[in-house]
Amino acid sequence: MSEQTNSLHWSNIDKRTRASIMIGLALGMFVACLDGTVMATAINAIMKDFNGYGEYSWVFTGFMLCETIMIPLAGKLSDQYGRKPLFMIGLAVFLAGSVLSGLSGNMTQLIAFRAIQGIGGGMLIPVATATVADLYSPAERGKMQGLLGAVFAVAMCVGPFIGGFITDNISWHWVFFVNVPVGAVALLFAAKKFPKPELKDKVHVDYLGMAFLSASLLVLLLFFTWVGVDFAWVSVEAAAMVAAAVVLLLLFVFIETRAKDAVIRPSLFRNKMFVCCALTMLIFGIALMGVMTYMAVFMQAVVGISATNTGMIMLPLVAGMMITSILSGFSVRRTGYRPWLVAGPIITAFSMVLLSTLGRGSDATVAILYLFIAGIGFGCVMSVVMIAAQNSAKIDEMGMTTSTVNLFRSIGSTIAVGIFTTIINGRIATELAERLPSGIFDIIPHSTSVMNLLTPDAVWGPALAEAVQGLPGGIAEFANAVLDSYGGGVDFAFLCSAVVVLFVLATAFFMKGKPPEEMELPESLATPEEGADG
Repeated sequence: MSEQTNSLHWSNIDKRTRASIMIGLALGMFVACLDGTVMATAINAIMKDFNGYGEYSWVFTGFMLCETIMIPLAGKLSDQYGRKPLFMIGLAVFLAGSVLSGLSGNMTQLIAFRAIQGIGGGMLIPVATATVADLYSPAERGKMQGLLGAVFAVAMCVGPFIGGFITDNISWHWVFFVNVPVGAVALLFAAKKFPKPELKDKVHVDYLGMAFLSASLLVLLLFFTWVGVDFAWVSVEAAAMVAAAVVLLLLFVFIETRAKDAVIRPSLFRNKMFVCCALTMLIFGIALMGVMTYMAVFMQAVVGISATNTGMIMLPLVAGMMITSILSGFSVRRTGYRPWLVAGPIITAFSMVLLSTLGRGSDATVAILYLFIAGIGFGCVMSVVMIAAQNSAKIDEMGMTTSTVNLFRSIGSTIAVGIFTTIINGRIATELAERLPSGIFDIIPHSTSVMNLLTPDAVWGPALAEAVQGLPGGIAEFANAVLDSYGGGVDFAFLCSAVVVLFVLATAFFMKGKPPEEMELPESLATPEEGADG
């Protein structure tokens, strides 16, 4: 166990300082969430500009790979070195990545700079959520996590509109710059208001465990990124990557059982509540990313809505999340965890089925209603899971517990891109074969890359141009077939997401109880400082 005691704890911090720190956290989270959502409505313009529909998933995957790897490392290091330095470094790295992404001149640069953003985001997320547990007692955490969830929802709410407006009226490059002023204020606020950590004796850093954890996560996530696209699910490459991931994971577990201060203590997985929370976040990470990754492009490319209006249509999703995130956070002490964790998956699955009925020519008001229902379902779960995980954690393991739960969410989000890309590509191939004659089908891509053929700068070969001219409806018929096939692929992915999210019901069965009024403090914190909470 680490010999360091984090000085940031609710028993010895006054209310004014708590509020000030929360403002800094909220601004930092706002910046991170805003950047992700402004991307949602700008991505279609970026793909057209760079002719990059074939690399579409990597804009998200590069970010999430780095974010996922950093989350457990940052959570553990914040337990050892304090929340302040990790939060400030993470925010600075994130802002640097944002500026560089805005300056990108091609897809390769954009993917690389988004990866830098992911490193910063992976440091911000676990530190911010763990700090809430440091600042407030178990009885108060529900409200605070609910409010932090509301900040997350507000950022998601304004982000798509801001991103769409800037894309339509200025340039997509500027969507990365809008969060820099707010991020700079958050950085200054954190520097002034966060107490300095007090380190006692020597801190033991599990570098070997971190290295093997990072390596195993990298191989696992790359497998889900490449499989079904660069090689088949049943292939030598797939088998080799699975074997490598398993070996690296087993070596990591072996190292952690002998580490003096493990990056993820094996004892965490003996905590039933923690395991249920981690699995819930994994499943919901898959479902949420399944919606967010493809919905904006679907609305613009298939339904035919502008980037600005797509941003407005996405508002109901986050409005629904905000409503139930706050409501669940404020009422979980009375209701307990389980009602929210049962209602959330059912509502979300229902919304996924509704979303699967959308297509070319769908009414925007119908999409608004379906997305609002999806947001209601998501919001029922996200805050409650984090509250349950933190209230089951030991005080000196708060950062580790919080980051590990967030790790499972991030793993779910990352593998979702690979899984859903495979599902969508397979469905697109089927749909194209049904809608186009073999002479055209055989010479076009059978994946999301087919959308590149509809971009203004697309170069068609003479064989394709001649074959399309031979269609009764000509180019219009070909374009409609491609759009309908892409839309059919996304719709099928929504149905798959509906099935996946219902697995949360199995974990909800084991998550009983309510947040405790208080928790026993370690001896070093048992006597609050004079004037605390005053």
